[in-house]
Amino acid sequence: MSLYPSLEDMKVDKFMQAQNAYAASASKPALLAEASNESSAEEGNGLYPKLYPELTEFMGLNLTEDALRQALATVPTGDYSGQVATRPSALSYMTAPITGRDCGVLRAEVKQGVREVILCKDMDGKIGLRLKSVDNGIFVQLVQANTAAALGGLRFGDQVLQINGENCAGWSTDKAHKVLKNAGAERIALVVRDRPFERTVTLHKDASGQLGFIFKKGKITFIVKDSSAARNGLLTEQHICEVNGQNVIGLKDSQITDILNSGGNVITVTIMPAVIFEHMMKKMSTSIVKSLMDHSIPEV
Repeated sequence: MSLYPSLEDMKVDKFMQAQNAYAASASKPALLAEASNESSAEEGNGLYPKLYPELTEFMGLNLTEDALRQALATVPTGDYSGQVATRPSALSYMTAPITGRDCGVLRAEVKQGVREVILCKDMDGKIGLRLKSVDNGIFVQLVQANTAAALGGLRFGDQVLQINGENCAGWSTDKAHKVLKNAGAERIALVVRDRPFERTVTLHKDASGQLGFIFKKGKITFIVKDSSAARNGLLTEQHICEVNGQNVIGLKDSQITDILNSGGNVITVTIMPAVIFEHMMKKMSTSIVKSLMDHSIPEV
């Protein structure tokens, strides 16, 4: 399930929950009565002591039949003919989005936790990676197309926590590059956290195909009132890093617009505060970013 449901997704999710509650209310009381009769018979025999406390005792939950019936009360619904009243399971009570299976959402997902990436150098001793020290951490500044770093799934903004077992905290940019340079060619083990400075927002185009924001040189400068961008919390002074998971850093605004226009009705935009982006890209040649940055579409 996607970590980035939109406001539109939440509305559909509420409808699905109402439909499910309505469908369950008819059959649930009979099941509860049957379970209650079975439990009463088991308690009445007195043959074995209870090994575990009931949930009512352990967690203070009110699981009486009347309480459950009240919780599963019928929810009024209108005429929703043709709608499928199914809802995927949600993690930690997050909204189950209708866009959860959208390729753009899957490609853009910032996964929780850390992962290990194993890289090998090419014939020139390169892995296609540039790092940058930010706030005593080491971050991916550039991933070159068609290199080991790109094939390993590294992206702009990823934080490198370890290189070959050494913690990177407090390293300078020069030290990080020196460690990579001196590393063996056949195996370089990186421990990586996905893009901690970035967040992803899922947007839906309106009838005219607009998302509701304006950007200049990749930075969002204006949010249209009552648009999907406004409803879903997109902010100004944010730099666009990815569109549907595809890196767009270094592309012209017209190229980014083309990707947005051809991306379907659901667009997932990955953004970073402009002040952090500008700090990360400081002293990086614009021509290098345009010519070397990996702009391929990630696989899912």
